[in-house]
Amino acid sequence: MTQSLKSRLMYGMITGMTVLLMGFDLIIYHSISRELFNQFDSSLESAANLLSASVEQDDKDNKFDFEFNIERIPTFTDGKKPAYYELRSGDGTVIKKSPSLDGDDLIMFEAANKSHTFKSFVMKNGRPVRAVAINFLPHFEDDPNAASLSQPLILTVAYDAGHLLSHLRFLKYLLSITSAGILILAYAVAQVVVSRGLLPLCAIAAQIDGINEDNLKNRIAGENLPAEIVPIQRQLNNLLAKLEASLERERAFNTNVAHELRTPLAGIRSIIDVTLTRDRNAAEYRSALSETLAVINDIQTMVTKLLELARTANGRMVFNAEQIKPAELADKCWQPFSGKAAEAKIVFENRINKNLVWKSDATALSIIFSNLLNNAAEYTNPGGKIQITSQKINTGIEIIFKNTSSQLTEQQAETVFDCYWRADASRSGTGTHFGLGLALVKQLTELLGGKIRAAVSDDLFSIHICLPLA
Repeated sequence: MTQSLKSRLMYGMITGMTVLLMGFDLIIYHSISRELFNQFDSSLESAANLLSASVEQDDKDNKFDFEFNIERIPTFTDGKKPAYYELRSGDGTVIKKSPSLDGDDLIMFEAANKSHTFKSFVMKNGRPVRAVAINFLPHFEDDPNAASLSQPLILTVAYDAGHLLSHLRFLKYLLSITSAGILILAYAVAQVVVSRGLLPLCAIAAQIDGINEDNLKNRIAGENLPAEIVPIQRQLNNLLAKLEASLERERAFNTNVAHELRTPLAGIRSIIDVTLTRDRNAAEYRSALSETLAVINDIQTMVTKLLELARTANGRMVFNAEQIKPAELADKCWQPFSGKAAEAKIVFENRINKNLVWKSDATALSIIFSNLLNNAAEYTNPGGKIQITSQKINTGIEIIFKNTSSQLTEQQAETVFDCYWRADASRSGTGTHFGLGLALVKQLTELLGGKIRAAVSDDLFSIHICLPLA
C-alpha cells in the first residue's frame, strides 16, 4: 500500500530523531561510564599501591606480612560493601587475604610487571566487584635494600562495584526514559508541523477539485506558497492553459466542421430544390447531377483531409525511409497545378539543388509539397511567381516555398497552420480549400522530425521547412 506524503515525512523525521537520540545516548553513557570507571580504578590503584608498599618479607623465616595491621581497617573486614585484598606468590599460592573474603577467593588473573591490570567479575556470593592486580617485589624487614633477593608477589585488591553499576543502570534508565519522552514530544510536534506544512498542498488540491471543463479559465492561486510548491503551482497553471487552449481548439474545430459542411450541403439542397420545382429534360437533370457531384467531391476532399489529419495526430502513419531527390519530387508535385498556373501566367521556379539527395518518406513529402504548391497556386496573383529554394543548415536541409501577392500580416502568418484558418474570415469562398492543407503539412513535418514556420516580407509569403538529413 502506498504511503501518504504525511506518513513518509513523519516516518523520516521520527526515524532520524531516533537515530540521533540513540547516538547521543551512547555518547553520553559511554563518556560518563568511562569517567566513573576511571575514578573507581584510580581509587583501586591507590589502595593497591598503598598495600603493596607495606608488604615486607621476614629474612629469617621467609614470611610475608604488612607493616601495619590491615585487619583493623574496617573496609577489609566487614560492612555491607567491604573491600577485598589477596596476596599471592608467583606460583599462585595464597599468602594472605582479607577477612571479608570469608573463605572465598578472588579470581586470579595475570598482572603485567610494574603495571596495574583491572578486571570486573562476579564473586561466588553473587556480588559484583572490580579488581586490580599488581606484580611487585616486597622489601625485607631488616634490610630494605635487599629487595632484589625477594621473590615477586601478586597483590589483588577488589572493591564492591554494585553501587557503581547501579549508578550506570540508573543513567541508562534515565537516558532511555528521557529519549522516549523526547520522541513522543517530537512526534506530537512533527504532527503539527507536517500538517501545517502540507496545508498549501491541500489548498491546491481543493482548487484543482473545483476546476472543470466549464471554468478552465480559473488558475491556481500562488499567494504565500512555499518555494518548493511554487514550481508545481506554475506547471499546473501551464497545464490548465494548455487544456483551455486545446478545448477552445476543439470547440472551434467542431464549429468549423459544421460550418464547412453546412455550406456544401445547403448547395446540394438548393440544387435539388430548384431541379424539383418542375419537370425538366435529361440534359437539365444531368447538369443538376453534375453540380451536385462537384459539391459532393468537395465534401469528400474535406473528409479525406480530416482523416489524414486524424491519422497523423494519432501517430498511425507508417514512414518508410528512402533516397529522395527533392528537386524531382517538387517538379512531379507541381504538374497537377501547372495548367491552371499557366492560364494565370504564374511563373514557377524550382531552384532546389538538382544533386541534393536525402533520406525520408516519399509519400509524406509528396503530401507536404503538393499542399504547399496547391496553396501557392491558389493565392498567387496573376502574372506572379512561385519559387522553391533549398539550403543546407546545421540540423539538415531547409526547403523554402515563396509566392508573391501576399496580403497577410505577420500576426496572421503565425496562425496559417491552424485548422480551418483562412484569410477570408467570411468563408465566402467555396472549393477545395478548407483551411486543412497547411495544418496537415505542419503535422507531417513534425512527424518527420522537422520544423516549419511561415513568414511575410513585403509582398512575399514564404514557408520554411527544416528537415533532418535522415
